[in-house]
Amino acid sequence: MRILIGVDQSPHSDRAVRFVTRMRWPAGSRVIVAGVMTPPLSAVAGVDTGVSLMVEVAPEQVAETQARVAEVEAQLRAAGMATETRTPIGDPREALLRLVEDERIDLIVLGSHGRTGLAKLLLGSVSSHVVTHAHCSVLVVKEDPHETA
Repeated sequence: MRILIGVDQSPHSDRAVRFVTRMRWPAGSRVIVAGVMTPPLSAVAGVDTGVSLMVEVAPEQVAETQARVAEVEAQLRAAGMATETRTPIGDPREALLRLVEDERIDLIVLGSHGRTGLAKLLLGSVSSHVVTHAHCSVLVVKEDPHETA
């Protein structure tokens, strides 16, 4: 089984990682840890002109994303899982869907930020978009009200 876990710096992402490490997966399963680097908002939210733009990501974001992905990979390996990493650039919703197709993913795991109303409308929801558009199963790990930090 090929599993993709999308991670960021949030506690929601931490919950998803903990969930994946506690599960028993079929023998031979591989987990791809993906941290999407998002270019400046104007570059991804602009109108599609049909012209391909080269978009730069701040060096700080590159370092932060690579460190987070390496941290999660180490946690998963410590739990006995075979891992790979990816750090694509772009809108997280589209970048994760591209990885699903390119890597022939069977399951994608995401943490839910739990946004609703105006915040969801303005900021979007990566998990909602992926659930709606992915051509594989999607597991959204939500906050457990009984969980202790």
